[in-house]
Amino acid sequence: MKKTFKMTHPKIRPARLFEAARCDARKYLKRERRRELPEGIDFWDFDCKFGPTEDASKVIHVSEIAKSICGAEEQQLESFYLEILAKPGRRTKKPDQSV
Repeated sequence: MKKTFKMTHPKIRPARLFEAARCDARKYLKRERRRELPEGIDFWDFDCKFGPTEDASKVIHVSEIAKSICGAEEQQLESFYLEILAKPGRRTKKPDQSV
C-alpha cells in the first residue's frame, strides 16, 4: 500500500479523515496477515514509511503507524504519505541468556 492521504474535504471534518486513515492502515495489515504463507516462512513482516510527502518519508516500525497518524493530526497536516509493504519473515532463536 502506497498512498497519500488528503486531510481536506468540504463536508467531512479532519478528525474523521484521520480516523479513516488509521482504519485503512489497520484493515490493510489485517488483510495482508491473512494471506497464505509461502513454504518455509513463519509470518508476514512489513516495511513501513511515513511522512508529509513521499520524498520526505522516513522508515518507521509497523507499531508506530497509529502514533505517526496521530502526530500528523496534532500538526494539522493537510496530507501525508503512508507506505506499507509486506515481506516474508522468519523467526530466529534468541541466544541463551543463562550462565
